[in-house]
Amino acid sequence: MLPLARILCAITVLLLVDADLLAHGPAPGKVYVVLWFDTEDYILPESDDAAKRLAAFLTEQGIQATFKVVGEKARTLERRHRTDVIAALQKHAIGYHSNTHSQHPTPAEYESLLDWETGAAEFTRRERPGFDDVQRIFKQKPCCYGQPGSSWAPQAFPSLASWDVGLYLDEAEHVGLNGQPFYYGGLLNIFNTKEGPQLRPNGDWTNIEESKTKFRQFYQQMTSNGGGLISLYFHPCEFIHSQFWDMNFARGANPTREQWQIYPLRPPDSRERAFGYFEQLIRYMKSFPQVQFITGPQAMRLYADGAREHRFSASEIADVASQVESEVNFQVLGAYTLSPAEIMTLVAERMTAQPSADTGVVLPFTIYGPSLPSPQMTEAVEVTWSQFERSVYDLHGFIQHNHQIPNAVWLGSQNVPPEAFLVAMAKIARKGANGGAPPERVMVAPARLATEKYVAVDSLEIWSWPIFPPGFHSEHLLELARLQAWTLKPAKRSE
Repeated sequence: MLPLARILCAITVLLLVDADLLAHGPAPGKVYVVLWFDTEDYILPESDDAAKRLAAFLTEQGIQATFKVVGEKARTLERRHRTDVIAALQKHAIGYHSNTHSQHPTPAEYESLLDWETGAAEFTRRERPGFDDVQRIFKQKPCCYGQPGSSWAPQAFPSLASWDVGLYLDEAEHVGLNGQPFYYGGLLNIFNTKEGPQLRPNGDWTNIEESKTKFRQFYQQMTSNGGGLISLYFHPCEFIHSQFWDMNFARGANPTREQWQIYPLRPPDSRERAFGYFEQLIRYMKSFPQVQFITGPQAMRLYADGAREHRFSASEIADVASQVESEVNFQVLGAYTLSPAEIMTLVAERMTAQPSADTGVVLPFTIYGPSLPSPQMTEAVEVTWSQFERSVYDLHGFIQHNHQIPNAVWLGSQNVPPEAFLVAMAKIARKGANGGAPPERVMVAPARLATEKYVAVDSLEIWSWPIFPPGFHSEHLLELARLQAWTLKPAKRSE
């Protein structure tokens, strides 16, 4: 037997360890900072040097950022033979920020009169040349996209996906998920966040102490709640200019290149104060032990979509179906999340599979929302099981062929909105998983797509950008955006 003294000593050590764990609680969560720059000014030559200075400072600090470059900016650097600027930015991740930024028509303007399919094709026609130029000049495929100003359009998403761009990185208020990263349109969205915009400078760049205080508060909140992400942006040109370069195109103006004005620089002390603000803030953020700066590609790995790698068993799909309610919403299930479109696809896949087959179901492609509004449904529709089953097969075929949810599901000569059909289908899938026989008749009742609430209501404020023509807004674009709310779901960290 061990001597009594040694036993008592061991017990004391264990008690001290337990007390230490209780005192400290769970390990603090990490605070990830996505630092990005809209690199866009192709008029003011000094903005080239501003971008170089910012990139070089971050490289010295051992920090990689994401520089979202406008196509015309990249071509301008090439024409000016600024290989030094290009080389400095190449040490960071490169994103894409539209082809010509503020020259009219901007993306929201030309998309505002187009439908889903035509708009996606038009986005590629107008924007792909700039994307290719950025890739050619920087020898790096852009990892992300963000719209110029508030010129956001939902038709951009399928185009970006076809270019193998997996991240939408920007700030605006057209769609969002409580300030958190989310998936929408098949892309990871770091968009419409809360913390980063509060760390921005005021007009004189004199609020550094206030920004430090806010960051410390965000840090404390996040580390004590499992961690989080801060999206922080700047424009290289804003460090040096007296006003934004693209005021040349304000209020819908579209002057020729010869008419572009070069606005004066800010005084030297004002410029240095701006760089000082940035450098102090970055050094301050870097000093916190749980802070980690990440680039666009690193963010995509951190928030990788677990549902795309998962093979769903029959029992898992039954569990998914059991959570479908008349308010059709996304689902958060362990290591992955599911959008309403993915839920509908999984349930349809299972209901059309052979009864004895359970090889698993995968989600090999993005399933977009409808391209047209759904018919209104005010009362329930009852059909035979035979008709309902045929409609399930028809729905499955539509999704497989078109990679999207239909705007209506046909029950013979009657049509119903897809969300109503999903609720009815999920009820039957639940019963079938428990060995129940199909019902003789099926009731399809009105339902609602709950994720629509995360898309903004049209207003002048949503489209507030001085470059737009006075009074510009687009209910049409936000209607299309609500249709794509079928694709919305939270993004989960994979750490």
